[in-house]
Amino acid sequence: MNAKVLGFGLVAMLILASCENKQNPGYTQAPQEYPVMTVTEQTEVLESVYPATIRGREDIEIRPRVDGFIDAIYVDEGSIVKKGQTLFKINSPQAEQALTSAQAALTSAQAQVNTAKTNVDRIRPLAEKNIVSNVQLMTAEDAYQTALAGLAQAEAALKNAQATVSWTNVTSPVDGLVGEISFRLGSLVNSNHVLTTVSNTSNVYAYFSMDEVSLMQFMENMEGKNHTEKIANLPEVTLTLKDKSVYSEKGKVETIAGMTNTGTGSTNFRVEFPNRQGVLRSGTTGTVSIPRVMDNALVIPQKATFAQQDKRLVYKVQADSVVQTLLTVIPTPDGKNYVVTSGLSSGDVVVTDGIITLSNGRKIIAKSI
Repeated sequence: MNAKVLGFGLVAMLILASCENKQNPGYTQAPQEYPVMTVTEQTEVLESVYPATIRGREDIEIRPRVDGFIDAIYVDEGSIVKKGQTLFKINSPQAEQALTSAQAALTSAQAQVNTAKTNVDRIRPLAEKNIVSNVQLMTAEDAYQTALAGLAQAEAALKNAQATVSWTNVTSPVDGLVGEISFRLGSLVNSNHVLTTVSNTSNVYAYFSMDEVSLMQFMENMEGKNHTEKIANLPEVTLTLKDKSVYSEKGKVETIAGMTNTGTGSTNFRVEFPNRQGVLRSGTTGTVSIPRVMDNALVIPQKATFAQQDKRLVYKVQADSVVQTLLTVIPTPDGKNYVVTSGLSSGDVVVTDGIITLSNGRKIIAKSI
């Protein structure tokens, strides 16, 4: 029993001594080993990613030019059509009536011309022999000229009526794909109705926007002396579709809008992508990625950093201690690293792991990785 009591007493003394040492301000914990890395310059490719909407190179609304009923629909949604191909047939009684009236007016005008011509031919020899006065001849010739003008008007009206009737055949103005067909057989339509849309998707446009601050930074980092040169020097753009697949063809930024939208504070970009296989369709969405090559970039692992409020910090090694250092960083596309734009210099040493157990000024044993 005495031995057991003595053992318990020794343990209690050791625990008490340990507690006293930790509560003693002069107590220092023995330095522990932490993995560190030396920051060096390297080339890094960053990507700026923006949501985009895809449109056909030509997205044309197909509207009837005459009022009437849909008599026939010659295509289906998604059909491939050629320029000039008939899409719809419109039954337009007004157009038919206008054509009939124009034809009748032309016949009447031609008859009036014939009558006036006969009168001129009849009166002229009489006037030459002074049997009738020259006034009668001039009156007949004026009537003939008036009849000719009436004939020209009738011919113009007939051509207009024929053109109107031709509009009852609604044709495609471009090669492309037929979109949704909004009306069916028998529907009453007019020029206010969109029958369908034909999209020329041999090449497509991806539209995205950039806020004012991002645009200023973007333009500053672009090579070139002016707007045109900067666009020409932009790298090729990658398109990622909604299913996360990467489109096989690269795109090129063609235009940057000259004005910023006052309502949204954003500026529109347009990127053109080839679409030879017809994979891309007008109206779909995705994201565009614009690469940016950074020479002499300082790259550190994200796990080497920590957040304090809205700031990003790292533990930098100075002699045998660590110092909290404020950083400005840009995430890399892989989501594992940061490019440091301020806060570190080439040759600095930072702790790469176990930072949750560190505090400012703590002594460590650095172990290079």
